[in-house]
Amino acid sequence: MHIDILTLFPEMFDGVLQNSIMKRAQEQNAFSYQYVNFRDYTINKHNKVDDYPYGGGAGLVLSPQPIFDSIHDIKEKADKPPRVVLLCPQGEPYSQQKAEELSKEDHLVFICGHYEGYDERIRQELVTDEISIGDYVLTGGELGAMVVIDSVVRLLPGVLGNAQSAPMDSFSNGLLEHPHYTRPADFRGHQVPDVLLSGNHAKIEEWRHYQSLKRTFERRPDLLKDRELSAKEESWLEEWKNS
Repeated sequence: MHIDILTLFPEMFDGVLQNSIMKRAQEQNAFSYQYVNFRDYTINKHNKVDDYPYGGGAGLVLSPQPIFDSIHDIKEKADKPPRVVLLCPQGEPYSQQKAEELSKEDHLVFICGHYEGYDERIRQELVTDEISIGDYVLTGGELGAMVVIDSVVRLLPGVLGNAQSAPMDSFSNGLLEHPHYTRPADFRGHQVPDVLLSGNHAKIEEWRHYQSLKRTFERRPDLLKDRELSAKEESWLEEWKNS
């Protein structure tokens, strides 16, 4: 996978992309990236990338020309049209399912905006996906892009090392993840559940499923709204509702 990041502040990404799993993913050639400072594409003498909104109002709006030209340049060099992601509060709420969808692409472009917003023609003509990472407003799209890139890259083949890690994550199967324990089995009087020490893998899987569903029921019941429940899951839910 290759990722182009359109940003006025490329240095913001170095801490994320040059450390930990992201760095290892690059060393494994799982993905590559480049920064595109769209200020470099401006054609006005002051190198401005924004202007006042038509109709008046507070703030400044990103101009279409620098972003159009930078995206055009990226597409000219690409083998096939990339997926172009706009980070914005009005976008589709981000989810694990969206991360899995994007992880199947060969080429992603992220547009990180600033100021009051984007000229609407950027959305209409260039963008394939609009993503919001939450119902709040940030000073720019960089942090949102970092979140999405991290969540996508970790799903690429071989990046996590253990192929079973990603499918077990919270939200991957529609539920929150079950509790985890590690050594020692007795930590200051707090015990690891006996079933995890039993060696009975069938019982362990059932316990994990039970705990995953229970945690979802307690913390994110909205995730269960449209879930098709098995008879066993139904009986567990009745147990918790009546307890």
